[in-house]
Amino acid sequence: MKIGLGSDHGGYELKEQIKVHLEENGYEVVDFGTHSGEAVDYPDAAAPVCIAVQNGEVDCGMLFCGTGIGISMSANKFKNIRAALCSDVYSAKMAKLHNNAQIICMGGRVTGRDLAFMIADTWLETEFEGGRHNRRIEKIHKIEEL
Repeated sequence: MKIGLGSDHGGYELKEQIKVHLEENGYEVVDFGTHSGEAVDYPDAAAPVCIAVQNGEVDCGMLFCGTGIGISMSANKFKNIRAALCSDVYSAKMAKLHNNAQIICMGGRVTGRDLAFMIADTWLETEFEGGRHNRRIEKIHKIEEL
């Protein structure tokens, strides 16, 4: 599985920690930046990961900013992208199980490293349930046409 990572300066440190964790667990990682703690705007950090998911260059993505809020709002502006802000393991599981989120977002200033690892692992290991949830996802995508 190929995972795209992106962050602004507020999520940079957590992105770097997640990157090592994912690589140690056999995942292929594409790091779209940022590559330092210098200030970067979160919409600019979200864009390359979302585009890579849309184009099938990566299977899924993880985005990080200070709280996860701004970068998740930015990601969800991209057509056919479902990005979920996850600050706990249960939300990560449900983001995949019911919403088939292709991207999860976390806050580097509010989510500790070990919890972030558990969130990432749970999301990656969970399979989409399908069924009635497909109808709901289709409705989300119809909203994008309004």
